[in-house]
Amino acid sequence: MSKWLPIVLGILLILVGGVWTGQGLGYITGSFMTGERLWTSIGLVCVAAGVVLIVWAARRKPS
Repeated sequence: MSKWLPIVLGILLILVGGVWTGQGLGYITGSFMTGERLWTSIGLVCVAAGVVLIVWAARRKPS
């Protein structure tokens, strides 16, 4: 697997997780997720997973 693919996936996870966190906290309205604490938790887990994926990919030696 090339080095850029996990980095792109990590960035996507961070973006989606950020939106879900914003919706869960009520900052982004207009969805069934707005104000739901569950989506805050899911979003934060996605953001953390994205960061871990990017750090792992950046530290990985090229094959």
